[in-house]
Amino acid sequence: MVRHRAPHGALLALTLFAAVRAAGIAAVIATNALTDRPLVRNLAHSWDSRWYLNIAAHGYGRLIWITPTGGVQSDWAFFPLYPALVRAADTALPLTPAAAAMLISWTAAVVAAYGVYLIGHHLYGRATATALVALWAALPHAVELTIAYTESLFAALAAWSLYCVLRDRWLWAGTLALLAGLARPTGFAVAAAVITVAAQQLRLRRGQAAPGVWAAALLAPLGWLGYVLWVGWCTGDVTGGYFAVQGAWGSRVDFGAGAARFVGALLAHGGQVIYPVALALVLISLVLFALLCLERAPLALIAFAGVLVLLVVLGSGSFSSKPRFLLPAFPLLIPAARALTRTWRTRPAAALLVGGALAVVSVLYGAYVTVLVHSPL
Repeated sequence: MVRHRAPHGALLALTLFAAVRAAGIAAVIATNALTDRPLVRNLAHSWDSRWYLNIAAHGYGRLIWITPTGGVQSDWAFFPLYPALVRAADTALPLTPAAAAMLISWTAAVVAAYGVYLIGHHLYGRATATALVALWAALPHAVELTIAYTESLFAALAAWSLYCVLRDRWLWAGTLALLAGLARPTGFAVAAAVITVAAQQLRLRRGQAAPGVWAAALLAPLGWLGYVLWVGWCTGDVTGGYFAVQGAWGSRVDFGAGAARFVGALLAHGGQVIYPVALALVLISLVLFALLCLERAPLALIAFAGVLVLLVVLGSGSFSSKPRFLLPAFPLLIPAARALTRTWRTRPAAALLVGGALAVVSVLYGAYVTVLVHSPL
């Protein structure tokens, strides 16, 4: 297993993370109560959650959805690791499938936060690591780390794989990247980071890098590639079947054409609060990525965050979901975490005010998008 000494301050960072996210869950429950909805149902049965639970219970190929325009959306669009873990937990523990899904999401969220802390501590020290975890917990859409979605599981695998790259633990980095590729369609972002750094190592050492580097580069993309090819085989089109499945969901790389049309319609006709907020968050992610590059962050973090940002900008699909796709891109928060740390050292009251305000916004906005908004999460 990955061995390390728990650095000082990890408990404080994880306590902050758990407190903010527990407040977010409480806000969802309170909003459900105020609007006469089931108190906890939407934590495990919102949008994609229902597809994952159905896969966990019945396997693939059992559920399709006919869209109003006649499109056929199938469960093959959803990657297998999360429903497999839900099924395993449901089988091994006296839990309902929904409770098993929540247990996995909450556990993965804490594991992810610890991985984020380790990366921050390794690169910048305890204060910045704590700020990084706190900012990640207080993102506007961070509620989606603690519902029955795959973001927390993917973030956990990504953070620990990237940490292993930074610590030259290549076999673990490749194995975790492989698993990340089984968790989400964007899982190849982790593989891209591992392969990019491995290629750099091979170039610097004139091809004489340790065997573990080669193994990591070969292992990293196998999870994502294996599932894509399996879906293609199941649909009768090995190389194109998976992409046809995703296309039926409106998910494809259109080089920003769909996003441009959306922005034009939003400026012309307006929309719910969630849409301008989503647009603002995407634009902020571009700024944060530029700042991350200017910080000269490690190549693994830049590659991982860059691929996720690129997919959000160039990909089609529901614009309201784009902030969720950026949730695992925690390296984008490094410049803000370092700035918050500097503020803490000179003006601690101001740093507390900023952090507290972000947490309050995250808690309230999370309840809004989970309970009150009818657009896809």
